Amino acid sequence: MDLTSLSVIRYLCDKYGFEFSKTLGQNFLVNAAIPKKTAEGADINGKFVIEIGPGFGCLTKELCERAKFVAAVEIDRSLLPVLSETLSEFDNLEIINSDILDVDIAALCEKYGYTEAHICANLPYYITTPIIMKILESSAPVRSVTVMVQKELAKRFVSPPGSPDYGAVTAAVMYYTKPKLLFNVSAGSFYPAPKVDSAVIRLDVIPERERIAVKNKETFFGVIRSAFAMRRKTLVNNLSAGFSITKIEAESILSSLSIPVSVRGETLGIEDFARISDKIEENRSTAR
Repeated sequence: MDLTSLSVIRYLCDKYGFEFSKTLGQNFLVNAAIPKKTAEGADINGKFVIEIGPGFGCLTKELCERAKFVAAVEIDRSLLPVLSETLSEFDNLEIINSDILDVDIAALCEKYGYTEAHICANLPYYITTPIIMKILESSAPVRSVTVMVQKELAKRFVSPPGSPDYGAVTAAVMYYTKPKLLFNVSAGSFYPAPKVDSAVIRLDVIPERERIAVKNKETFFGVIRSAFAMRRKTLVNNLSAGFSITKIEAESILSSLSIPVSVRGETLGIEDFARISDKIEENRSTAR
C-alpha cells in the first residue's frame, strides 16, 4: 500500500471517516521520495526511534524498515484504526496515543530497554519550536532530532550570526545541537497543500559535557533573549533592559570582554553570549 498515493489517502479517509484537522496542522505527504529521504537522512539504522505524529504512516513505514524499534506518538485518536491497518506488517512498532508534550522520553527509553533515542517527525507548524525545545531542554537521552518544519524556520535554525534569519531560537538550538539542513520540500508534496514550503533538518545533540560551559544556564539564556528582544537596539540597551542594570554597567561588561559597546546582539555567537553571561554572574558574586 503506497501511503503517499492520493487515491490511497482518499480511500482511507472514506473508509475510516477521517477528516483533516486544521487545529492539529495535519497535512499528509503525497511525494513518495520525501519519507525515504527523511529516514535515510536521519541515520537511524538499528536504533530506537520515537516518531511524532505518524499520520497515516508513510514515514513510519520507512522508519520501521530501518530502525530496531519505533514508538510512534499520535495525538489524534481517530488515526489509530487507520494505523492498525497501514502498519500491520511491522512487529517492531508501537503506536502511543498521546501528546508528545506529555510524554516522558526518558521513561519511554527505559520501557523498551534502550539507552538513547532518535526523534523523527513531520511537525505541525504551529507547535514546532515548543516541541523541539522541550526535547532539547529535557534530560532525556536524545541523540538526534530529524524533523520537517516550515522552510523559514529551518533557515533560522541553521543561520550564522549576523544573517537576517539568525535569532534567539538559532542560538538556543546551537547551544544544544549541531543543526544541518538536509533538503527542502515544496508545498505541492502535501495533501492538503499548505501555503508555505517546508524543509527537513537534522539536529545532532551535543553531549552535555561537550557543550559550551556556562556558570548559570538561566543567565546564559537570559542574555540570549535580551540580545534579540529589540533587534534595532544595541546590546548595551538590551542588556540594560533585560537585566535591570545601568547602561554604564552594561558597557563595562562588554568592554571587559573586548566586545565593542556599539555591537548589536544578532552579530554575536553563543561563545560570546556565554562570556557575557559568565561576566554578569561574576559581577553578581562580587556584589554579594
